Amino acid sequence: MARFGVFSLSLLWIPATLVAALTQTARNAMQRSLTGALGTVGATQVRFLYGLPFSLLFLGLVLAVGGESLPRLGPQAVLFTAMGAVSQILATALMLVTMKERSFSVTIALLKTEPILVALAGMVILRDIPTPLAAAGIVIATAGVVLLSVKPGSAANWLSGRSVAMGIVAGGLFALSAIGFRGAIIDLPSGSFAVRATTILALSLFLQSAILVVWMLAFNRPQLLATLRAWRVSILAGLTGAFASQFWFIGFSLTSAANVRTLALVEVLFAQAVSHRLMAQDTSRRDIAGMVLIVAGVGLLLLNTH
Repeated sequence: MARFGVFSLSLLWIPATLVAALTQTARNAMQRSLTGALGTVGATQVRFLYGLPFSLLFLGLVLAVGGESLPRLGPQAVLFTAMGAVSQILATALMLVTMKERSFSVTIALLKTEPILVALAGMVILRDIPTPLAAAGIVIATAGVVLLSVKPGSAANWLSGRSVAMGIVAGGLFALSAIGFRGAIIDLPSGSFAVRATTILALSLFLQSAILVVWMLAFNRPQLLATLRAWRVSILAGLTGAFASQFWFIGFSLTSAANVRTLALVEVLFAQAVSHRLMAQDTSRRDIAGMVLIVAGVGLLLLNTH
């Protein structure tokens, strides 16, 4: 088995995913704070436009350290990347709208219906078949998300119902983006896992930046100018976003998207800590029970890791 420091490559996806989830929690909190000033599309664009230079820096570093050249990008890799890029744009915008209507931690929980969708899409598109133990972990963890998300009496509340629907759709789009990015990474014919992951990251951020800049030039130039004026805050959001994506993509290069996105449910716990300490949002017993199920499901997934 190949080795990378003290971790075998078969286990490296675990710390990579944990780093990504922790950093993404910080990035999401930053984007949430930018939504009021820049609007939903503007705050979405910040993630990609200001993350692009950092992804190019990361790519240069991994190529220099490994002494490798860029892998050849075939049509299928580009199509997979485009699918992931567009899905992620739409998912991010829906996530930010949901955060206006629900608490930060509940919004993140709603998005985490994603693992079951990732597992199903991965089976159909990429033939990534989870083991029975991994499948059980995915179901249990997602049940915890449902418990967190569906509050007593919320069915009668139209606003709550709408935000739940938007959060779940966003989770589905994030699932589609994960499958697209993993499909692109494994389609590359050469390169180490780090080079392949970073190549697709740079391509995806380029596509996303171009799409949103063109959209805003056509339909909302004042908002585009506002994102440029807010460059000091936006650079930090771009850095944390690119850093988180770097580790998500490393995870996708080493194991199935379903494994990565299920372990990523720990982000719900990080988000709960952010909500409680920084945003003065309370945690109920139902929330705690949901988080226990999430931890149990993630534990089953890790038990299945060899």
